[in-house]
Amino acid sequence: MRWTVDRTVLDLPRWGSVVEDPGPTPWVVVDVEDTPIEPVRRYLVEFTARGNRAGSVRSYAYALLRWWRWLGVREVSWACVTSADVRDYALWLGAATKPGAALRTVSLATAGTVNPITRKAYLDDRYQPRTVRHAMAVLRGFYEFWADLGEGPVVNPVQPAHRGRANLHHNPMEPFRAEGRFRYNPVVPKRRPRTLSDEQWRDVFAALRSHRDRALLALGVSNGARAGELLGLRGVDIDWGEQLVRVIRKGTRAEQWLPASAEAFVWLRLYLADVGPLGPNEAIWRTVRRRDRGTGLAQQPLSYDALRAVFRRVNVALGTNWSMHDLRHTAALRMSRDSNLTLRDVQVILGHADIDTTASIYLFEEDAEVARRVLAHLEQRAAPTLKPPTLARGYNPADMAVLFDGSTP
Repeated sequence: MRWTVDRTVLDLPRWGSVVEDPGPTPWVVVDVEDTPIEPVRRYLVEFTARGNRAGSVRSYAYALLRWWRWLGVREVSWACVTSADVRDYALWLGAATKPGAALRTVSLATAGTVNPITRKAYLDDRYQPRTVRHAMAVLRGFYEFWADLGEGPVVNPVQPAHRGRANLHHNPMEPFRAEGRFRYNPVVPKRRPRTLSDEQWRDVFAALRSHRDRALLALGVSNGARAGELLGLRGVDIDWGEQLVRVIRKGTRAEQWLPASAEAFVWLRLYLADVGPLGPNEAIWRTVRRRDRGTGLAQQPLSYDALRAVFRRVNVALGTNWSMHDLRHTAALRMSRDSNLTLRDVQVILGHADIDTTASIYLFEEDAEVARRVLAHLEQRAAPTLKPPTLARGYNPADMAVLFDGSTP
C-alpha cells in the first residue's frame, strides 16, 4: 500500500531491537518476538566476514532496524523497494525527530543552540546530514549484497547521483568527478575544526577531578589520538623510556607508537601510583568506584560513556560543550602550525590514510587573523594620501632619483 499523506510526517513504532549475538556476527536485528530478521542477519554476516569492526556492524544494524521500521509503516516489502521509496525515506530522515530513551530535561534549553564560549552547536533532535548519508550507504550495500545473490529488487533502489560509470569519458584537463555520492544524499556543511586555546585548555584541565582524567586528556591533547584508541591502552603499550604509547588505529586496526608530552607521562605515573599494580595486558584506564552487580564496589575498565561523563562534569562547571574529539583537533592544529613539523608528520601522527585529508581539515587561515589583515588594509586605504613636496629650485631631478632609489619627491 502506498501513502497518500505527507511522507515526512511519521512516527516509527518502537519495533524490534539490536542485540548482541554469539554467532558469526556480533550484532543482529530481531523483531518483537526476538527472532532475527533473516535478510538483515545474512547481510551482517557477510559484512562481518569482510573484516569490519564490531562497532561498524552495530552501526549498520541500527540503520537497518530503522529502515525495517519505516518499511513496516509503509507496508512495503524489503524486496519490492524502489528508488521512490528511498527518496521518501531520505525526506523523512531530513524532517523527522529522533526517538529518545528519555525526554530532554537539562539540555532542553540548549538543544540546537550555539555555545557562546566554544562556538560549537549543541545537537538537536533531528537527524544530521551525515546520518542521512550513512543511512543511504548502508542501504546501498545491503541491496548490492542481495542483487549479487539474485534476490531483492532487480535494480538497486539507492542510485548514484550520476548515471553511468563515474569519469567514463573524463577530460584529462578537468578534475575528476567525485565518486560514491548517492542521488538523495544531503549536503554536509563544511565546518572548521573547533580547537581549544591555551587558556581554554588550562580551564578544562583545572576542572578535572582525578589524576586519571588529567593523564588521559593530557595524552589526547599532546598526540591527537582518538578516544577509542586511548581507552584501549594496556600496560605493554607504554614505553616509558622513549616516551611513547602504542594505539590500535580506528580504521586499519594497525599498531602505531605515538609520542606524548612529558607532562602527560608525569600525570600517568601519578595515576598508576594511585591505582596500584596492573598486569601488562590489563587495561590502564579504570573506574575506581563503580558498583558491580551484586558484589559491591569493584574496578572496571573505563568505557567511552564514562569518559563522556568526565566531559559532562567539566562542561557543567565551565558552561562549555567540549568533547574528546576537540582535543584531537587542538593537537592537530598545533602540530600543523609548527614550522619544525611537515604536513606529512602530522598525517602520520593523526593516522590519516591520505595527506589530502589532513590538508583539507587543518590547513586554513583563521578568520580573526584574516579579518585583522583586511582591517589594516581598509585603514590604509582610508588614510589621506600626502602630496609629496616639490623640488626646490636648483636641484636636479635625476640626482634626486638616484638618491631616493628611483623615486623623486
